[in-house]
Order: sequence, then C-alpha cells, then structure tokens
Amino acid sequence: MILRSPLPDVDLPDVTVYELLFGALDDGDRERVALVDGITGRTLSYGELAESVDRFAGALAARGLRPGDVVALNAPNSPEFVVAFHGILRAGGTVTTVNVLYTPDEIATQLRDAGAVRYVTVGPLLPTGLAATAEAGLPAAHVYLLDGADNGAAKKETYETLPAMLAEGLPAPAVAIDPATHLAALPYSSGTTGRAKGVMLTHANLIANICQNEKVLPQTTAETVPAVLPFFHIYGMNVILNGTLKARGTLITLPRFDLADFLRVIQDRRCTFLYVAPPMAVALTKHPLAREHDLSSVRMVVSGAAPLDEALGEALADRLGCRLLQGFGMTELSPVSHLTPLDGSVSVGSIGFAVPNVEYRLVDPETGREVAPAADGLSATGELQVRGPNVMAGYLADPEATAATLLPDGFLRTGDLARLGPRGEVYVVDRLKELIKYKGYQVPPAELEALLLTHPEIVDAVVVGYPDEAAGELPRAFVVRRPGAALTADEVKTFVAGRVAPHKKVRIVEFTDVVPKSASGKILRKELRSLPLGDGS
Repeated sequence: MILRSPLPDVDLPDVTVYELLFGALDDGDRERVALVDGITGRTLSYGELAESVDRFAGALAARGLRPGDVVALNAPNSPEFVVAFHGILRAGGTVTTVNVLYTPDEIATQLRDAGAVRYVTVGPLLPTGLAATAEAGLPAAHVYLLDGADNGAAKKETYETLPAMLAEGLPAPAVAIDPATHLAALPYSSGTTGRAKGVMLTHANLIANICQNEKVLPQTTAETVPAVLPFFHIYGMNVILNGTLKARGTLITLPRFDLADFLRVIQDRRCTFLYVAPPMAVALTKHPLAREHDLSSVRMVVSGAAPLDEALGEALADRLGCRLLQGFGMTELSPVSHLTPLDGSVSVGSIGFAVPNVEYRLVDPETGREVAPAADGLSATGELQVRGPNVMAGYLADPEATAATLLPDGFLRTGDLARLGPRGEVYVVDRLKELIKYKGYQVPPAELEALLLTHPEIVDAVVVGYPDEAAGELPRAFVVRRPGAALTADEVKTFVAGRVAPHKKVRIVEFTDVVPKSASGKILRKELRSLPLGDGS
C-alpha cells in the first residue's frame, strides 16, 4: 500500500539553488539582515550576501574552476561558510562538505573519492587540511582560506583568502546548469551500510526539499534562527541554512554547540525558531543553565538527526512554552521526508506524516510484502521506503550501493523499521541498518571494526550502539583479545581515539571470547545490543 502526504503537492520551480534563494530579491529583501556571526556580532544583509556570493563565484571561475568541478568545504558555521557554499554553486561547481572533526586521513579519503579539485577551509583547520591535501595530491595554490589566517602553518606558502578574492570584484560567470542533473552537493553518508559514500544531490533535489518543507515548517521573514547544527551536515545545510534563507529570516551562526553561547544567543537575539538534535533537547530541558536564561521568545522547536523520545519532547515543549515538531530524514532524502503536523494531532514521539510530493510504504523485510494500516492501534512493522523529487540521484561511483538502496520503482530504502499509527502517522521503532547515531553524527560500525582489527592484540571485534539519553547511542565495542594478551579497555579506547574523529570514538569496551555469528558468518548484532553492560575486564 503506497501512502502519500495529506498535503497537496507543491509546484517545484525548474531553477538552480542560487536562482531560488537569490534570484528574486527585492529592495526590501536586500536591506534585511541575512546572517549574524553569533560570536563577533558581524552582520551581512541579503544584498551583501548575494553580492559576495557572485564575487566569490567570479573569483573561482577566474582561477579555472569549471562547471561540474568538485570543491571541498571544510569549515565551521559562519557567514563566510555561506558565501563559499553558495559561491561554489553559483560558479557551477559541486560542494562536498567535510566534517570539521575529521582527521587528515579521513579528509584525504573524501577528497580522493569525491575528485575534489579545490579545498576551502579556515586557519585553525589548516594544519589538518594541509596534511590531507598533500596526501590527496592537491597543490597549495588550490587551497583557499575563509578567514585569512594561516595559524602559523606552512609560512612559506601564501594562501589565497576569501576577503582578497571578494575584493577583486569579479562578476559571476555565465554557466549553463540543468537543475535536474547538475550536482549541487556531495555530502558523505554511510547510508544503510558501513562505508561513507558520496551522496549525489542535484539542484532539483535540494530545491524540492526546500519547497516541500516550506509547507510544513512555518517560517516567516520575522524569524531569528540560531544556526548551531553544522552546515556541513545535510540537516544544517538544506533545512536550517537554505530553508531560512528562502524564508528571508535571520540566521545567527555559531561554530559549535556550546550550551552557554547557544542560550546567550537565544536570549539576547530573541530567537524564535530552534532546530535541534536530541542531545540539545536534553540540555534545554534538564540543564540548570537553561533556567538562568530568558527563552520566552522561542515559539517553535524542530528536532531531527536522530529519534526524539516522546516524553523528552513533551517536557521540552512544556519547559519553553512552545510548539515542538519532530522530523525524519536522511542525507539521501535531501533530507526531510516526514514531519509531525502543526495541529498537534499526533504524538511528538512519531515522525508524523510525509511532506508534500512524497510517497512512502512500509515493507516487511522478511516477506517483501507491503504492510497495511491496522484497523485500530499500530500496524505491523516494516521498512520505511520513500519516493519523491528529493530522493538522491545515487551514490558517487558506487552502482552496487546505489542499486541496494534505490529500488527500480524509485523507492529509496531507508533502513529504518516503522509502524503506522491509528491516524496514519509513522513511528520509527528500530533500524535495519547498522549505523550508530552518536549525538546526531553517523558512526559506521564497519569502519571502527576494521580499525580495531589492525591492533596486533585484537583477533576479532564488533561495534554496536548502546542507548544513552544524552547522546542517543554510544559506540560499544566487543573485542576478542589474542590469547595471552593483557590488553585493557582504556588501551583500546586510546588506540581508536588517536585515529578517528571525536564522535567516532569507542565509548564502551567489552571483552569477549567470541563474537556471535550466524552459520553464514553474519554477526548477530541484535544479541550484542541486548546484553547488559559488563565491567570492562
């Protein structure tokens, strides 16, 4: 049974992302404040933003960037990130956004896989970036800095900076872009399997989800939105950044989630619309610091990136005296497919209904049959599968993974198990996929398992998620030691921590004599997930 959004389809313009967001600016829009640096207080109006985007596009084109070239953007949230992101798109390039916590090896892997020909970063990240670009074979002349600071690194090299490039005043190039096929963004996601893959999102994909979300997220020009969730993540990129720009609201950028800064910005800037992940919801609800700030300006909170518990959602809405919505999405969906409705007719523990232009179904993973709604109560469980204009074009240079995720009839397998409620609302109950969600970040178990097996005293290992109220899930490793080895849990944690980004660290280590596997050799992860915590010995 194929289900649809209760809302009518919306018209999707055949334009580029730049044309959608900046093509119809009037005099009033140009004067409106688009961006505020939450740390320094610097502001950028919509007119100044559009002009800077055009100039950066012109500077890139003058330096040889061609339509279709991939540019890596590795920087925390700031007004300059926005200029760079949209300037690359304006020049006809494709942006592959890079997690700011990545190690040089992780960055280099993404640069090579994406085929990036330019690398844009900030001074504090330059040493890491230089190690990565050297490994990936990118010349120093193709490294650009947003902030003009070299952080004391590689003083023999002179890196071009965003301020100097904008000062050249070059016009944006005339480029021919087919929104339906031209890649706008290439974020990396582990999808339903362990290895991170480039998710090919066209201009049409991003535009579709911006327009779909407009009908379910009631932002206005009066909105002030703290942008603390990272723009390099699809949630921050297309929901928070692009969605707010489309509504002509004001974004207050913050480079990282620091509770004191977040609360200060909400209070001092009288923020009205919050986008959060569940760990932020926990802090806003339970941390004593939250009660020391005036948060009365907030009228709406939207939670995404990981499941939000119903009781926590209701407690946060009550604490702030506002409406709370929960959304569901994934990078491959640009990202939103479902959202709880504004009328409060269904539980905030659900993900509500599909956004406009989206079809979905639940499919029994054992039988392959579609799950029908129940006469009353909850339906049987099935994998949530989604079809719509926001569904990715596929995984970059990975036809096998694409075929496993995108079905011939256009439905995308989310890897999430769900049930239908009495009103047709959707409840996500479990995951088919092995991906761990730590504070909204994706942690691929396969990557950590491969790393653990490089340790000379480890003969087998498996990593699963362990439920945690604050983080969502903690990476929990079950390790089989080499006979006679005296390896400790702390030594395992240290070994992993030195080789991966902070969110991928193993937080719990359990030693076991054997990793349980089926007759076919498949790891029985469900058995491990249900085990109580041991003493780590």
